[in-house]
Amino acid sequence: MKDTGQSSRHSWLTYALITTVFWGVWGALIEIPEKAGFPATLGYCVWALTMIVPAFFSLRSGQWKLDTDRKAIVSGLTIGLLGSVGQLVLFHVLVTGPAYLVFPIISLSPLLTILMSYFLLKERTSRRSWAGIVLALIAIPLLSYQPPANGFNGYTWIVLSLFVFLAWGAQAYFMKTANTHMTTASIFFYMTLSGIALIPVAIAMTDFRQTINWGLSGPWLATAIQLLNAVGALFLVYAFRYGKAIIVSPMTNAGAPLITIVLSLVLYSTIPHFVIMAGMVLAIVAIFLMAE
Repeated sequence: MKDTGQSSRHSWLTYALITTVFWGVWGALIEIPEKAGFPATLGYCVWALTMIVPAFFSLRSGQWKLDTDRKAIVSGLTIGLLGSVGQLVLFHVLVTGPAYLVFPIISLSPLLTILMSYFLLKERTSRRSWAGIVLALIAIPLLSYQPPANGFNGYTWIVLSLFVFLAWGAQAYFMKTANTHMTTASIFFYMTLSGIALIPVAIAMTDFRQTINWGLSGPWLATAIQLLNAVGALFLVYAFRYGKAIIVSPMTNAGAPLITIVLSLVLYSTIPHFVIMAGMVLAIVAIFLMAE
């Protein structure tokens, strides 16, 4: 996975699709260890540690060259912390707020990425791709639909949901800009460092009064599943390096849930809600339009 210049500049679609597949499979399997008694907060800890694996191979492919100037460090840590802090905040949001409203809000984070890339990076694309982007932005919240449920408290969850929306939308933008002045391996190294640094926070958020599964179906299965997430994240950085953020962000965010839903249907015989099915159709058309 070396940065090989002009030939790689046409491979953004390959990297984006690999990310989409890895994240889609990850999404379909991630609930297995959680339902088996391994808390999501500890799953975060496992994920942060699995990031070391792709970081190692990425650095090795780049002959162990690491950007250590101030701009690179700040950019890398900013990208990493926006993603990691957003994930930890999401854990709290899902405890205090309704998932059927939280997920659609957060899922629209590519909208922020698109706006920032359009106005700040002056990214442009064809009418066909713009049609795909619009359809993707409609499909993403539909794919995130959750049946209404009661039992949430107050309105703090709205502010926190908006925070995650802003954090993940800005993260994708900064991932694109960082690729202009530092290597992909360096970006991913600092992302990994940021994730590991927040492990104590995830541990503090864990309720150890509950029974925790420490067996094969707990942390060990979580490791295999979270590795899919980690590797997908590395390929996402490559996709942003060679592709336009206004296309990569909505494509991966619409495609991954689509694969998750299809796999869930096969593995768990779960029939999607008609709202989700509508999102699936729009996502398929959107990806076809953006993949030009």
